[in-house]
Amino acid sequence: AVVSTQSTGIQKLGFPAKFVEFKIQNMVGSCDVKFPIRLEGLFAQHGQFSNYEPELFPGLIYRMVKPKVVLLIFVSGKVVLTGAKDRKDIQEAFCSIYPILKNFRKK
Repeated sequence: AVVSTQSTGIQKLGFPAKFVEFKIQNMVGSCDVKFPIRLEGLFAQHGQFSNYEPELFPGLIYRMVKPKVVLLIFVSGKVVLTGAKDRKDIQEAFCSIYPILKNFRKK
């Protein structure tokens, strides 16, 4: 939908535009797990996959290997998933991380 809208907009300016070959490079998803997360504990136990420097960025950066997706996890319970090539990767990444996040739920 976005591609055809952009193509149509460019055509209205008088340029012959067509999107012939394109592919999805990056999909982004976001959600709220509805509970706060102990990022320090998550980082302590999953340091090989994550980076957490709260003085530089308020979220924990979790680099999942399979699927190859990067998750930005915030204390509030908000999660942003990025780097996926398709929707299935986002779903699979969330299903993998959710049980882990439940273990680090703030009491």
